[in-house]
Amino acid sequence: MPTLRALLASLAFLLAGGAVFSAATDQFQAFTTEAARRLAVQRHPVEIPAAGLQTQSGAHIQLSDFRGKWLVIDFIYTRCPSYCIALGGEFAQLQDRLAGPIAQGKVQLLSISFDPDHDIPSQLAAYLAHSRDRDRGRGWLAARPIDPDGLAQIKRAFGVTVIADGLGGYTHNAAIHLVDPRGRLVGIFDLGDPGPVAQVVLQRLGR
Repeated sequence: MPTLRALLASLAFLLAGGAVFSAATDQFQAFTTEAARRLAVQRHPVEIPAAGLQTQSGAHIQLSDFRGKWLVIDFIYTRCPSYCIALGGEFAQLQDRLAGPIAQGKVQLLSISFDPDHDIPSQLAAYLAHSRDRDRGRGWLAARPIDPDGLAQIKRAFGVTVIADGLGGYTHNAAIHLVDPRGRLVGIFDLGDPGPVAQVVLQRLGR
């Protein structure tokens, strides 16, 4: 009997632990904070702020100006030696894969700098020129927030984490974000393969 009681107690412990783990991981679908954030965005799209931006040409725009289009966004700083270079290459690929809907005004690519003090329009223009190894046409802007409040709103809405590395650069998370024509963040995709981003956009456009 003592052995049976011990087995039953162990089984109860395992079941209770499994229930807690299931709840903590959203039915085993989210094992990290980042995974949980992405799952939450899919289930409950986040309305993005109408923050003011300045583009590589010096023009002043707002994020809300892109309502009615699918908006593909990444977050960069132009001195970044690693992730941002990779993101630039992947955006160049997306510019090719989505060339049709971009030409029709249905899709816009946007790289937003979280280092606005350094990334003035000329730096943003140089970043685009470096990322686009040939003339790939329109449909891709680089921009910086025009005020600290706007930058804070954007970082909060998109879940962008930026930490100064003490050497003049930053440690930051990197992903590709998809905003629907209603101005809602509806998807976050891993860096490394822009194919799924293009696939989702084309599917939503019925192509």
